[in-house]
Amino acid sequence: MSLEESPRPSDEEETFYMQCRAAYLAVFRSSLTNITSKQQLCRVLQQAGRNPSHATLNKYWTLKTSKLNFDDFCEIVKLEKKTEETELIRAFKKIDVNGDGYITHSELERAVTTRGEKMTAEEVNAIFSLADVNKDGKLDYAEFCRLLVSTAEQCQIAAVGRLEADAKLKRQNFGSQSYSPPKASVSSASSSAGQAAPTQPPETSDTTLKKDCRPCSRPSSARSRRSSLSNSVTMTSSSTKASKIPEPPGLQEWHQSCMKGCFFLEDDGSISSLQYQLHVPQTTNVYLTIQPVSLSHRTGKSSSWMTVDTALFVMSAGETKEDSTLVCFTESKDKEKYVWKGELNAGTYYLLPFTSGCRLKKRSKKGVFDKPVELVYRTDTGELDLTRELREVLSDLFDVIDLDGNGLLSLEEYNFFELRTSGEMCDKDAWAICKENFDMRKNQLTRQGFMELNLMEATEKDGDPADLWVTLEAMGCNHMLELVEACPFQIEVYCEDTQASIQPLSLESGPKLLNHALQKSITSRTGAKALRGQDNVFIYTYRGEHRISSLIANKTNQKVTVHINNEQSKNCNSSRSLTVFAVEVPARTKMVCQHVLPINEKQDWTYNCVETILPSM
Repeated sequence: MSLEESPRPSDEEETFYMQCRAAYLAVFRSSLTNITSKQQLCRVLQQAGRNPSHATLNKYWTLKTSKLNFDDFCEIVKLEKKTEETELIRAFKKIDVNGDGYITHSELERAVTTRGEKMTAEEVNAIFSLADVNKDGKLDYAEFCRLLVSTAEQCQIAAVGRLEADAKLKRQNFGSQSYSPPKASVSSASSSAGQAAPTQPPETSDTTLKKDCRPCSRPSSARSRRSSLSNSVTMTSSSTKASKIPEPPGLQEWHQSCMKGCFFLEDDGSISSLQYQLHVPQTTNVYLTIQPVSLSHRTGKSSSWMTVDTALFVMSAGETKEDSTLVCFTESKDKEKYVWKGELNAGTYYLLPFTSGCRLKKRSKKGVFDKPVELVYRTDTGELDLTRELREVLSDLFDVIDLDGNGLLSLEEYNFFELRTSGEMCDKDAWAICKENFDMRKNQLTRQGFMELNLMEATEKDGDPADLWVTLEAMGCNHMLELVEACPFQIEVYCEDTQASIQPLSLESGPKLLNHALQKSITSRTGAKALRGQDNVFIYTYRGEHRISSLIANKTNQKVTVHINNEQSKNCNSSRSLTVFAVEVPARTKMVCQHVLPINEKQDWTYNCVETILPSM
């Protein structure tokens, strides 16, 4: 939900988030605690009245998952509806060959150990020991389903009851703000400079947290007056603005360097991308741009990500984070381009792409159970081939990973793709084998060769598309082959007096560098305002041409929890996705609180935020 014109949360929403808090706090001491195992995820979902299967748990707790926070949990609860008693009975009726309302131990064991999500014999015995009341080897499955659903409901009722009975718990944290950067296995290889769309590491910055739970109680007005701060900023529509940085005259005569990239939404809601190294041989005037790029190989398909905001932070390339300093960043906007113009000294720099997360977010799973698009088929001669739809999306993905835009994939470019999709790298010997089997030119893979490679993978699996789907999903595609969790972009560097060079990188320190740059971009452009009654807790509100960002600086020796209320904002889209949330800021730490963009850029928009310190528990 965006920051619409001060809508109050509905009773249904309030109830939902209270139930989520109740379930979470039945397992953890605080909603700021992370879920760190599949078993914990199972327990907390059961407290929410769900009966998660192994398949359900595996869907949300993958090999790449190291932790989930309260916001992730709320999203899962939204997606995983309660199992209805009628659904369970319908499933049992398929096993009930006699239609008499009972199934035998052998019938149940045969069904659940050979089909679907297989159970062990021990698990079947456990069901019968609990449900076979008469000990006659028969299960009254209607009664069993009633008990199962009733138990789930009782778990949820008990959790809510505990929350309602404990006033301290009831007003405790509204959201989980911990961060786990993308691990260096799959996603970090393709972009270990994990961006922070939903959450950021506390020691650097908490860029844009995911959806937070709404509070079930608000700070009293007296307490709010003692320790709150109100910020109100009115922004004019972009349609009435001219770019503050016009394109330099004679730009076509300048030396141009281009490089492509892509923002990817990770499983934990964070956003990652590659970083780049820029080398400038001599001091020169520079015109720097970054913008989303459209892909054109899919018939009748538009590029939905073209409205995603982008930015590029330029840092001096020091050996450590402390040695690297923010040089500049793209503050102005010219249509889809975000630009910077100025002079750069001779030297080496890091280019750090960024998007706020306001417009690149996890989407609703509506249609997730629709039949997926076919990826492979058999020709009239019985041979396997890729469908036209798959070839179109693979052609788009080829353009995404063809970073230098020369129409060929080098080993380095291909390895960024491999690391993202499989977590592995192709060495020179394997590349030589590719050269023998697939179309290559100048020791680089052609578009046709890329198609041949994917066809070989499908052929080796006898047409099973599972591995192809892993690749497509890792690259941001859904089961309708729509690129919904990625945003391709292009960087252009124009130098007046010299030819600069750009190289893609995957820096281990990338996320921290980006967070450091983001914080500095905010604190260097605006003054700090202390929360009333809190001399050592400050709010920085950066107002750019097209984006507002706020940062909380906690200079005390203990953590503080800050309640954020955006309900009076108008035509605003927050990276937090909700109007009311809370942020826990560790001692002596800065955190980016939220980014805000207009919902409709053709209309004026008003950012109105009230930050309030919550009392410590």
